[in-house]
Amino acid sequence: MRKLVKNNVSWVGKIDWELESFHGADYSINHGSSQNAYLIQEEKTVLIDTVWKPHTTDFIDNLAKEIDLKSIDFIVANHGEVDHSGSLPALMEKIPNTPIYCTANGVKSLVGQYHHPEWNFKVVKTGDSVDIGNGKQLVFVEMRMLHWPDSMATYLTGDNILFSNDAFGQHFAVEELFNDRADQCLLWEESIKYYANILNPFSPLVKKKVEEVLALKLPIDIIAPSHGVIWRENPTQIVEKYYEWSQNYQEDQVTVIYDTMWEGTEKLAHSISRELSLQSPKTRIKLFNVSKTDKNDIMTQVFMSKAIALGSPTVGQSILSSVGGWLDFLKELKFKNKKAAVFGCYGWSGEGNKELRQRLTEAGFNVVDSEIKCNWNPREEDLAGAKEIAAELLS
Repeated sequence: MRKLVKNNVSWVGKIDWELESFHGADYSINHGSSQNAYLIQEEKTVLIDTVWKPHTTDFIDNLAKEIDLKSIDFIVANHGEVDHSGSLPALMEKIPNTPIYCTANGVKSLVGQYHHPEWNFKVVKTGDSVDIGNGKQLVFVEMRMLHWPDSMATYLTGDNILFSNDAFGQHFAVEELFNDRADQCLLWEESIKYYANILNPFSPLVKKKVEEVLALKLPIDIIAPSHGVIWRENPTQIVEKYYEWSQNYQEDQVTVIYDTMWEGTEKLAHSISRELSLQSPKTRIKLFNVSKTDKNDIMTQVFMSKAIALGSPTVGQSILSSVGGWLDFLKELKFKNKKAAVFGCYGWSGEGNKELRQRLTEAGFNVVDSEIKCNWNPREEDLAGAKEIAAELLS
């Protein structure tokens, strides 16, 4: 069950090939995931995190086959979210007095979820450490809002392993565990998706925390996150990517997003896409219908884009609910330094573009003046408006 990470450090988590969604249904899982827990066996035996509650029985049974559970000297809870702590209550029933090292907010999270204030909590903050024997220590680094207030990372001296919690992870199942054994295309696809959909709202904090960690000048041989691959080959490559992604990231890409009722707004979307490509052949153009494409995959493309065009017909003096819900999520992700244009068809009142413009502005986009507001089905003169939109988005 255990898999060797390095020396006396083993992975004891769960690879979940069947997982299809996360955070309720708010995050899509395309290639499985993992909940990574780690066992350190020096003079002291330490368990770092557990796994999600549905896998509790397997987790504890498998762990008990590897060690006497009573030999665990303490548990490190890097983060209280249920995918990390779900098996903790059942484990604590078997070893009730075992100390749990976590942040002050970690105590609030774990007590709030599981209602066990009597657990033996040991509160730590950045710079605190604990000796585990054989000349090695665990050093704690608070990672507030990456992505919960209780989050922290744990660094193992001697072996130079950073247990990074939710930072530097992906929802990606890799049986072989390590980044050099993973499908590289899928690895980076899932890494950027994870950042765009979960961590981007906290990008200023990511930048600051990366700078803080680098300033410590800790040797890092392995980065062991809570989900996805363990980075052992050039581990700081993912740190460098996070630093790049945290600074209003964009590529030479424009993404067109829409929904449609009777294909009129769809025709406008395709016309804008063609015009963008004609005006800037080197720019990558993406086109998505929000009702037919996973929202997290679209958001990943928005993250990579320098501009978007968003369309909806007017419905009930507003916009389609599919586009409205998508815009709620867009605002939550707090993208910066990106342009946007609006377009849409209407039959009678025509408020759709105004609503799109307002909500994109609230989401932090610089909305250009050009738009297409088409009464009924598009005519050639309506489609010609794509030239102005493309020119402003590309300028």
